[in-house]
Amino acid sequence: MRAVIQRVDGAAVEVAGKVIGQFSGPGLMVLVGVNVEDDIPKCAPLADKIWKLRIFDRAALNAAGVSCAVEANEVSAADANLPILLISQFTLFADTTKGRRPTWLQAARGEQAEPLINEVVRALRDLGAQVETGKFGADMRISQVCDGPMTVLVEV
Repeated sequence: MRAVIQRVDGAAVEVAGKVIGQFSGPGLMVLVGVNVEDDIPKCAPLADKIWKLRIFDRAALNAAGVSCAVEANEVSAADANLPILLISQFTLFADTTKGRRPTWLQAARGEQAEPLINEVVRALRDLGAQVETGKFGADMRISQVCDGPMTVLVEV
């Protein structure tokens, strides 16, 4: 599994002109791709990494009115109880090694990927995260305000 994690100051997703998930203020925008070799045991470690990745500045969060559970300078979404917008993104497994047209042979098909994405969301919620999501397989419009920018690629 592969996740692109971005520190943001608000994010939203809409489908067919209707907002179906959003938050304002500091949080994480997470795109998750599922590989054909991925399985359920990878979901909890990915969720844990997303939730506990220390990419926020405590002083900046405090200045924005967000309190943190720890005194460290770099804190996680878990430390400050920040929201997450998680979107399934099969294109994270695009193969562009040949030619100019990407292939997605390593991306899991919907019947494999959707339950794994749902399991990552469930695992995050079990850790205490407030998670907004898109709609699997839908044509989505995503907006976000990148903070930093800070973007991290995580693979499990």
